[in-house]
Amino acid sequence: MEYLSLPPGRLTTSQAATACGVQPGTIRDWVRRGILTRSGGSPRHPIFRVEDVMAAKNAPKPSRPGQRGVNAA
Repeated sequence: MEYLSLPPGRLTTSQAATACGVQPGTIRDWVRRGILTRSGGSPRHPIFRVEDVMAAKNAPKPSRPGQRGVNAA
């Protein structure tokens, strides 16, 4: 379900992912890890503030063992 109309300054998970250049699963992971906070919606269809999404995009991400990335050996 996509929202027909969102309040100004709000994004769906898909829109937030597009704005950050990541997959929607990454947005869900940021929420789970406490990097990004939902600002409304429903449990299955959250919405996020644009300011929070941009802050999460620029926030340092903690690494975890076995994580893929440029710093992986």
